[in-house]
Amino acid sequence: MIRFRFPRPWVGLALSLYVLLGFTLALGGSQGWDSATASPPPTLAQSAPLAQEQQGRSLLNDGQFQAAAEQFATAAAGFARQGDRLGQAGSLTYQALALYELGQVLPAQTVLDQALDYLDGQPQGQAIQAQARITQGRIQLARGDAQGALETWERAAELYRHQGDRLGELGALNNQAIALQSLGLYRRSQQHLQRVADQLDDLNHPPLQVSALTDLAIAQQVVGNLQESQQVLRRAIDIAQRDGLPQQSLIFRALADSYRALGDTDAALEAYEQAITRATTPLDTITASLEQASLQRQAGFPEAARERLETIQVQLNALPASRPGVYARVNFAETASHLWTASERRELTSILAIAIEQARDLEDGRAEALALGQLARLYQQQGQIVEAIALTQQALEIASPLANSTDIMARWQGQLGQLYEQQGQRDLAILAYSNAVTALNELGQDLVAINPEVRLSFQETVEPIYRNLVSLLLQGDPTQAQLKQARETIEALQVAELENFFREACLEARPMQLEAVDAKAAALYPIILRDRLEVIFGLPGEPLRHYSTPLGEEELRETLNRFRQSLSLSFSRSEQLQLYQQLYDWLIRPVAADLQRAQTETLVFVLDGQLRNLPMAVLHDGHHYLIEDYSLAIAPSLQLLEPQPLDNRRLQAVVAGLSESRAGFTALPGVETELNRIRSTINADVRLNESFTIEATRNALRRADSPVLHLATHGQFSSNAEDTFILTWDGQLNVNELGQLLQRRDEQRFGALELLVLSACQTAMGDDRALLGLAGLAVRSGARSTIATLWAVRDEATADLMAEFYQQLAQPGMSKAKALQQAQLYLLHQSEYQRPFFWAPFVLVGNWL
Repeated sequence: MIRFRFPRPWVGLALSLYVLLGFTLALGGSQGWDSATASPPPTLAQSAPLAQEQQGRSLLNDGQFQAAAEQFATAAAGFARQGDRLGQAGSLTYQALALYELGQVLPAQTVLDQALDYLDGQPQGQAIQAQARITQGRIQLARGDAQGALETWERAAELYRHQGDRLGELGALNNQAIALQSLGLYRRSQQHLQRVADQLDDLNHPPLQVSALTDLAIAQQVVGNLQESQQVLRRAIDIAQRDGLPQQSLIFRALADSYRALGDTDAALEAYEQAITRATTPLDTITASLEQASLQRQAGFPEAARERLETIQVQLNALPASRPGVYARVNFAETASHLWTASERRELTSILAIAIEQARDLEDGRAEALALGQLARLYQQQGQIVEAIALTQQALEIASPLANSTDIMARWQGQLGQLYEQQGQRDLAILAYSNAVTALNELGQDLVAINPEVRLSFQETVEPIYRNLVSLLLQGDPTQAQLKQARETIEALQVAELENFFREACLEARPMQLEAVDAKAAALYPIILRDRLEVIFGLPGEPLRHYSTPLGEEELRETLNRFRQSLSLSFSRSEQLQLYQQLYDWLIRPVAADLQRAQTETLVFVLDGQLRNLPMAVLHDGHHYLIEDYSLAIAPSLQLLEPQPLDNRRLQAVVAGLSESRAGFTALPGVETELNRIRSTINADVRLNESFTIEATRNALRRADSPVLHLATHGQFSSNAEDTFILTWDGQLNVNELGQLLQRRDEQRFGALELLVLSACQTAMGDDRALLGLAGLAVRSGARSTIATLWAVRDEATADLMAEFYQQLAQPGMSKAKALQQAQLYLLHQSEYQRPFFWAPFVLVGNWL
């Protein structure tokens, strides 16, 4: 689904509020009286432009940007007639801001240039010039110049500082966070917001303090710090309730969003209810109600959602013509289209027609494109494909020249691809889907950042675009160009999934040719599609191939679930082998002869969906397990690979673990044996139990020139970064914190971590996308390779395997994948460990060299 909200940057609310509360007098013109100097009030003639500007500010705050722009133009003309150049510059600055909000970036720049010309050489106009720089930065950011916006907002902060205006300076700092986020510097952005929030404590300005805290919390949501975000929001709620501030509805909506991201539906619905109760405007009420209804629908409460929509439908009629009003109607239609019958949906046509008409009256191209695209979606649901195509194309034509419209282009190009596919126009559908994927890839960092404002649901909206394109490219007899595009598309999806997992665009992808990495490796990309299982297969120096198995999603899901269940010791060997041979037939048998011909030694799997939760080592050809013939590796994406072999000559490790029970987790008595056996095999700095703390591990990594970090402790991989963690003596260390810990190594001195070993972790039960957590941890940690377990293994078997693994790895020229293969075969050949349960869960993710 896609949710459109009034587009307020996730930072900058404090600045906006500051402008409305405290800065308006400074922009009211040089003849506006100043309370500090107690000048006489203006005459009636002089006050006319001030009144017009005040009216413009009210319209701007209500989202009526076209009317606001016209009002500011009138005010500027009035100031010009009075010869008040500062007043004229102030109104022109506001006019530029209104035009910017309308998406008219070039006209906004032209108007702002006029304002800056009037301010040139007038030292008494520094307050207006500072605000002009704020608007200038927004325009630069809209035109893709994030670095320029950052520098402009730094200049604005200097101007405010020179005037002794701390509130203005903090507002400029707040806006700098926008540019830092656009540059991918999310942590620095958060630091800026934290500075603003801390300094506002000293200024004792509750409205701005609450706004800054809310901005900070939303920024924390963007980078995945959901628990911290909730703590900040509760602090904002306390202040807002103490002082009776009107921002409470927005804060509760942000709190609901954090609960929603954590999967706590009940808490999210209750927070949305609080937001509705505390709303002070009809728009706030409708916005919170729509969010609640959308969640009710997604959570399986259709009747509750329908009841909420009935209330909203009445309220919509009272909204004035404005961009927020248009968005509210679009959101209403989007949610209702999933719940209403075909006959009821006819009412949505008239609701969207009003939205389109209002957007045109406002000359708001972005709002019009969104409403037209949603109307096209409605026609698609009604089977009116020709009309839907025409409306979608119209929406795209309107959105194309607009600044910052890439998200709209991605959404409606994807919709156009669906429509052409329904018509059987494969080439046109491929073109539209390709355009959509290009737009999604261009969004990159912004795809994550826009989530709080334009909720692009990854699994419902983004992921299907990639998969639909791959499906069409692999139909029939695809060309090499189409096979390469399909492979690149599935690689891009893997990267996008990981960035969605982290809620941060933190990955640097780059094209990678397999033959440049390992001439004795083969790459397999199993891809789960609606009606079949596809595999793209590549050998170094040879053309790509693909083969497919017709399979419905439900049949494949049941088979893979049964496969996972069969790995327990309770299953009979005959039933296990039947399942393992079935998957071998799907994935390996069509190219088995090619692998032998090419003398392949390593199979590299770029796994998809539920396949990530299954060990490829157990695939069986009727005579051997796959691990008996090949060393194996999993690559989250070859584009994320660090293709550098381990220098076995200096093999040493920092080794840490927990053998005692901690924080409700059971004891792991075999861990002490495991660590001692590793220490007897290689040079190791060992940390056990109370010496295995976060700080002690950090210090050990700083002091030791160790390419390996081995952690023998409880842990869990989940599709939610908040629930992906390892256990230390002093608490849980989640994937983001572990990544920060490892990336703080002094890389100039020690280099990147070569290998991270997690020997007692497991995947979250019932989580089909849990291995995103493992892949995410492998990538985020900065380690070139990660070895982990898909399920908890008996201590004795783990100790035996790890001792053998390090003994093999210490041999000159031995690759990590080969060392793990030999260790798994060591267990397989022992009578007590022959079942896959003991040796199969160990997987190598990342660089296998």
